[in-house]
Amino acid sequence: MKASRLLSIMMMLQARGRMTAPALAQALEVSERTILRDIDQLSNAGVPIWSDRGRNGGFQLREGWRTELTGLTEREAHALFLAGLPEPATALGLDAIAASARLKMIASLPPESREQADRVASRLYIDTVDWYRAQETPPLLREVADAVWGAYRIEVRYESWRGMSRRELEPLGLVLKGGAWYLVARVAGRPGALTFRLANIHELKSSGRRFKRPARFDLAGHWREAMHRYEADLYRLTAHIAVSPRGEKWLLNERIKTLPVARDAWSPEVPAGWQALSMPIESIEHGVRKLLGYASEVKVIGPPALKHKLIEALSRVNDLYRQAHESDEQ
Repeated sequence: MKASRLLSIMMMLQARGRMTAPALAQALEVSERTILRDIDQLSNAGVPIWSDRGRNGGFQLREGWRTELTGLTEREAHALFLAGLPEPATALGLDAIAASARLKMIASLPPESREQADRVASRLYIDTVDWYRAQETPPLLREVADAVWGAYRIEVRYESWRGMSRRELEPLGLVLKGGAWYLVARVAGRPGALTFRLANIHELKSSGRRFKRPARFDLAGHWREAMHRYEADLYRLTAHIAVSPRGEKWLLNERIKTLPVARDAWSPEVPAGWQALSMPIESIEHGVRKLLGYASEVKVIGPPALKHKLIEALSRVNDLYRQAHESDEQ
C-alpha cells in the first residue's frame, strides 16, 4: 500500500506539476504528516523533489525528470475502462484503482497531450442513470465481477419470470444499462449466451472451476444483437395515437420510440394541430400504463382494445377521486 502511495505521489507531481501537501493528502486520503514523511522517503531514495515555501509553494519534480514506472497492473488495466465512470467504478470496488490507472496513463503522456487529457476530463462527465431513477447496485455485483475477471464458474439461485431456479453459469461479461447491471453468461453445458439481471441473483457460490472463454466472443456486439432481438420480440403491438404539440414534446423528452403517420390516414379522429404517430408497445396493459401519464395530451386512435382499456382505467381513476372528493365535502 505504501509503495503504491509513493508511486502515486510521483505520478501526480509528474502529471500535474507543483502540488501542495494538503492537495496531495486530499487526493490520496491520508494526513499531511504522512505526505511529508513520504516526500522525505522519496528524496532519500534519489527522487529529485523540490519544495517551495510560501503561499504559492508546494512540491515539484526537477524540470525534465521523469519516472518510467508507469506500467499498469492487471486490475488497473481492468479499471482503466471505468476511469471516467466514477459511480460504476465505485460499485465494482475499482474507484481507487481506476484513479491510479488514469494517473499512470496521464503521467506517461507528453506535456501537451497531458494538458489535452486534463481538459477533456474537466469538461466531460458521463452519468449512466436516467432522470428520476435510482442507481441499482446489486449486493452480489463484486462477486460476479470477480468471476467475470477470473473466468470461473458460479452457481446461482436466480429469479426469472418463471420463478426461482438454480443454475451453473460461465460469466462472460457485465453490462450497465440505464442504471441496471446485467450479466451475460453461458449456462454450463449449453451453447449460446443469455442475459441475467444481477438484482435477480439471490445467492451465489463460486465453484472454483475455470472455464474456457470463447476466443472470439464480442460482448458489445453480442449485447447489440441481443437488444435488437429483445425489442423485436417485446414490442409485438402498435398503438396508433394522436398527440398535441405539448404531448409530442413530452414523448421527445422521454425518448419514446414513435413514427409519424400521415394525418389524413386517421382523419377526422386527429384534432386540428395534432400529430398522428404510431408507437410500439409490449401489450395492451403496457400501452395503458404508458399512455395514462400523458392525460389529455394524447388521444388513442387504435387498436380498439387499447382504447377501451384506457377508457376503463380513466373511469376508475375518476371514480377514485370523485369518492375522495365527496368524502372531503362531508
